[in-house]
Amino acid sequence: MLDVLIIGAGPIGMACGIEASQKNLDYLIVEKGMLVNSIYRYPQNMTFFSTSDKLEIGGVPFVSHNPKPTRPEALEYYRRVAMKHHLNINLYESVNDIEPAERGFTVKTSKGTYTTKNLVMATGFYDRSNTLGAKGDTLDKVHYYYSDPHPYFRQKIVIVGARNSAVDAALECWRKGAEVTMIIREDAISERVKYWVRPDINNRIQEGSIPTYFNAHITEITEDKVTFEQAGKLHTLENDFVLAMIGYQPDFKLLRQAGVELRESDMMKPVYDPNTMESNVKGLYLAGVVCGGLETHTWFIENSRVHAEIIMDQLTGGK
Repeated sequence: MLDVLIIGAGPIGMACGIEASQKNLDYLIVEKGMLVNSIYRYPQNMTFFSTSDKLEIGGVPFVSHNPKPTRPEALEYYRRVAMKHHLNINLYESVNDIEPAERGFTVKTSKGTYTTKNLVMATGFYDRSNTLGAKGDTLDKVHYYYSDPHPYFRQKIVIVGARNSAVDAALECWRKGAEVTMIIREDAISERVKYWVRPDINNRIQEGSIPTYFNAHITEITEDKVTFEQAGKLHTLENDFVLAMIGYQPDFKLLRQAGVELRESDMMKPVYDPNTMESNVKGLYLAGVVCGGLETHTWFIENSRVHAEIIMDQLTGGK
């Protein structure tokens, strides 16, 4: 019988494990992918919005050679944290079922069955992409994740989205020889785009280097074309690839399976007490981005790493 089982080995799940260890709790972290799986799936050349000190967990300094840390630096940092704290993590082990037990929960995974008094869900959101909802949006040419510009060299690509991931992909692919067009539902580039990037993308749009259609949405994708609607009119572009950078969402299925209530009228936010991080299910706690439901932009590493301390204080009575 574990004191606490933590689902998710992202930075917040790791922080929960560190706090559990420091409070002498018998814990285990299970992760369906690799360590900090979401960060690994970020674009190879991504730069964080946060400074390195705001990404630190477990009292381990994060030293970066840049004003803002990069993806490779973050991967190295979190590997180092896991080794320093000897974190008890089972990687590549997915959770298949969560059932209430006499004294807590029974958790069935792809590799075994565990009983635990308490459960922490720190599952993040980056593994499940939103979809375009257009005809043909499941074709192989439609990519919901972006890693590197090289595959798009001398290709006609459409990038959908107006936030950081879409803007970063558009600028990088354009600079590496792709013919880039942006299709955006909103009437402008998002205000949340990194302040040092916004002038760059706006200038490229204004000069016509990256043709951009605002207040528009894709209606159909074929092997060689994209059709979109703007102001009631349909337009067609020759196209090789579509990069749909339109956001991601938590694993609502797993939350529901565990009995967590989701407020459909409030962006699918799960029910929990912000003072304790305990959900409506006794002994089941939420940590990190999963707390925001579909509003995934409200929680980051820097403002949710405190969840680990709050939860483990609850489990030990603040001792």
